Amino acid sequence: MLRRHGDELVTHSSTARFGFMQKNLTVITEFFLLGFQGSRLFRNALFLFFLFVFSGTICGNLLIVTIVATTRILHTPMYFFISQLSISDILLTSDIVPKMLQILVNNGGTITFSDCFAQFYFFCALEVFECFLLAVMSYDRYVAICNPLRYSSIVTNQLCVKMAAMCWILGFLTSFVLTFTPSLLHFEVATIDHFFCDLVPLLELASSDTSFVHLEMYIIGSPTIIIPTTIIVVSYTYIVITVLRIPSSTGRQKAFSTCSSHLIVVSIFYWTLFCVYVFPTKGQTVIMSKMISLLYTVFTPLINPIIYSLRNKDIKKAAKDIFHKH
Repeated sequence: MLRRHGDELVTHSSTARFGFMQKNLTVITEFFLLGFQGSRLFRNALFLFFLFVFSGTICGNLLIVTIVATTRILHTPMYFFISQLSISDILLTSDIVPKMLQILVNNGGTITFSDCFAQFYFFCALEVFECFLLAVMSYDRYVAICNPLRYSSIVTNQLCVKMAAMCWILGFLTSFVLTFTPSLLHFEVATIDHFFCDLVPLLELASSDTSFVHLEMYIIGSPTIIIPTTIIVVSYTYIVITVLRIPSSTGRQKAFSTCSSHLIVVSIFYWTLFCVYVFPTKGQTVIMSKMISLLYTVFTPLINPIIYSLRNKDIKKAAKDIFHKH
């Protein structure tokens, strides 16, 4: 009797495990992205507009990378980090915009399950990379302004390469963890009311329990935002204190001008990031969520090279020299 009862328990346990595995098998092989629904004229206008923005983003960031790489006077830590930011912007917009343009033409489009999570993986990796890179750039400005005499001995070329490599590694490792667990969820609804595979709309489609994913996002995602933000705030606190101690107004203005472009980029990036992933989004409409997402996936990569080129005399001078040579 005991053995038979034990066998029944084993059978029941095996059945339960099989049922759990069966329940968590992904039945969705592809998703349908709605993108921006509307009339053909509206979608064609958006297509031309985003194609123009995409072309400008690629050309602008490639120009900065080329100028920094070919101009000897720009072979400094600050411009090295600016070129890394441009590379990141090229990869980000290339990950999002081509598929979005296809969706606009066809009034929606399908994306396979693996391609969807691959798109989110690279998007997440590049966003995390930019978080840490902006923190590294703020540290660079802190040393340049607060310890100018020791700047060349502290921020060496070797250190710059190591910090940039660490930012890339942290980006891709963090993204792998944040992408792997959601990819194991069970999906029954295949329509995503968005223009790319972002985590929030994906979790809304999941029919299985997402509490572990949210916990993982909190444990891993929070330090990813908090640590770089803390570095930026502390760095600029010391920068402001140091600049205010400069006796001449010309000296203060010159010191602030070296940080203004970076501060504008940081403000735009973190404002959009906090609006989507940190602050509660229950009151947000789908249209508002898409508009905010457009800011950090489409427009920010375009704005970054404009900010650094228009507000930077060295880059403008180097660009003019290149154009005159050709």
